[in-house]
Amino acid sequence: MKSTHSFLFAILFMISGCSTVPLTGRRQLSLVSDSKIFSLSNESYTTYMKDAKRSTNFTQSRMVEQCGKKIQQAVENYFKAQGTPRFLKGYQWEFVLVHNKTPNAFCLPGGKVVVYDGILPYTITEAGLAVVLGHEIAHAVAKHSNERISHQMLVEAGGSVLGQLLESESSPKNLLISSIYGLGANFAVMLPFSRKQEYEADKLGLIFMAMAGYNPEEAADFWKRMSQNGSKSIPEFLSTHPADQKRIASIESILPDIMNTYYKK
Repeated sequence: MKSTHSFLFAILFMISGCSTVPLTGRRQLSLVSDSKIFSLSNESYTTYMKDAKRSTNFTQSRMVEQCGKKIQQAVENYFKAQGTPRFLKGYQWEFVLVHNKTPNAFCLPGGKVVVYDGILPYTITEAGLAVVLGHEIAHAVAKHSNERISHQMLVEAGGSVLGQLLESESSPKNLLISSIYGLGANFAVMLPFSRKQEYEADKLGLIFMAMAGYNPEEAADFWKRMSQNGSKSIPEFLSTHPADQKRIASIESILPDIMNTYYKK
């Protein structure tokens, strides 16, 4: 009887804890409040920036901030036009360039965006940078971190202790910073799910950069440059990111619609 109650409890939370990703309309699991996720995110950002080395290149730092704010404004204008500005409640946007030779960038839940200057040789132009910022901002707006945490809670804990996890202050924090999963669950659930998020962030990122006035056709060229950066590729089924050629093909397939619908010359 107890296991039955636990199962029903889990199903109830899965049903009541669903939300919809903007623009794509995909239903997603969301079991943790934005306020909790944002609080943990801001804490992580503060800790990270204590050790990070801010770039001293004024021109590059200014470009990152200006490009980020243009996309931020485009996103905010979109939700205002849809009559749902509260969707972005609690977001505290910040765009910072740090000195790190790794070609990477990330956006924490709530809008803290960090760009490594090691990615700038691949972005080359501000439009190329918009590809990166649009993609990372898309992860935040689509609330992918919340979705990942919610799925991890179910995968790692199961319905019997889901209620305890949801009420715990430490569980979401531990899940936010943890990347250790059971091998079977990792291959069967978490990695394919992450690739789905990546494709979704690609699409939303193209839309957001187009709304901000950047040419989304820059995206395919950027990813082609990234695919030639000399790093060894790993098989897609072992990666949380799509294989380069699949990602580029996906972007090229959706570009015509985005150009016609969102890009204003």
